[in-house]
Amino acid sequence: MWQKSQDLAVEVYAIFSKTNDFGFRDQITRASVSISNNIAEGYERQSNADFKRFLYFALASNSEVRSMLYLSERLNYTDKNKSKYYLKRPMRFQKCCMPLLNQ
Repeated sequence: MWQKSQDLAVEVYAIFSKTNDFGFRDQITRASVSISNNIAEGYERQSNADFKRFLYFALASNSEVRSMLYLSERLNYTDKNKSKYYLKRPMRFQKCCMPLLNQ
């Protein structure tokens, strides 16, 4: 799960590296990096309760990335077909998290 969230961050950086809207680019890249950072931080806490809490933080950052991907289409930073493709990764991450959070 951590590796997949790192992959998402690398992909987000690649997608928006040439975007001139620096505020948008900064927000979506920070949110994407936050996902793996929260997973790592929760894991290091070495308690299930803390790990779950940080997974919720990671899931919230993932939702932020997903929201911004939808916005990127509306702002014409990405086209509709690419947006659908890009949105698959955060959706998969969410599906990965839910079983762990429901334990």
